[in-house]
Amino acid sequence: MTVKRFTPEGLLQPTPYHHVAVGTGTTHVHVSGQVARQADGTPVASGDLAGQVAQALRNTAVGLAGAGASFTDVLRLTFYVTRWRPEKIGDLMAGVEAVAEEIGLRLPMPPASLIGVDHLFEPDVLVEVEATALLD
Repeated sequence: MTVKRFTPEGLLQPTPYHHVAVGTGTTHVHVSGQVARQADGTPVASGDLAGQVAQALRNTAVGLAGAGASFTDVLRLTFYVTRWRPEKIGDLMAGVEAVAEEIGLRLPMPPASLIGVDHLFEPDVLVEVEATALLD
């Protein structure tokens, strides 16, 4: 698959993600919201947004790999963050940057949305990450 990511002139710059991704291919891969849990359900990085972002992205990488994809195939990421406040962006980006090389996530990221939510499925879950990819 070919993914071209870019930020056209006239859109907000700089941002930690590209504004546009154009993918060519025929197989859509949707990875559901991943959280900071090990495969056996053990919580990771309780109370630590950066640590939870890192683990959620690791889990997203596992989901992508299971479908034969990687972050190079990702068209879009969505982050859901509990009790979002703008001052949390440093912790969120620290989590992204901590694992980007490990999981093959190039920076700036693919187009991404950050959605603040009141809570997620359990009280200790601070972040959830979803990915959409396209394969040939």
